[in-house]
Amino acid sequence: MKITVPFLGHKNILSLHEKTIEITKDSELTTNGDCIVGVGADISCIDLPEKMKKKIQDPKTKILFSIEANDKKFIINGYGSEKLSLKHTKDIVLRKSAFTCSRTIAIKCDRASSDMPRDFVKILQDPKTKGNMIIEVS
Repeated sequence: MKITVPFLGHKNILSLHEKTIEITKDSELTTNGDCIVGVGADISCIDLPEKMKKKIQDPKTKILFSIEANDKKFIINGYGSEKLSLKHTKDIVLRKSAFTCSRTIAIKCDRASSDMPRDFVKILQDPKTKGNMIIEVS
């Protein structure tokens, strides 16, 4: 099961957070959102297909995320959890920890925004950049 979430770049993308990575439907971004790597997304947690949500709410489910823009790709592996409500209307957050809230789509991820190569971050800082987060649930 796979879904593609289009998003845009933004001049304030820092990608410095050591525990999370996020994309948001919001079009504006302050430098406080240092885990955000994309804005203007078409989809948030609540918009995911019901079948996919059910899989994500299984702790045995592995989730593969690919963040792609301008021929660059950043891969994150994470896991589902029965504690994920997937009800947030604006954000999708991946976490290295096991913390869950309505914004969380995956826990125990192997990478966070601070792990993203700086040359890729530079691409995402351009507001003209169009990217995708591809979510694959197995």
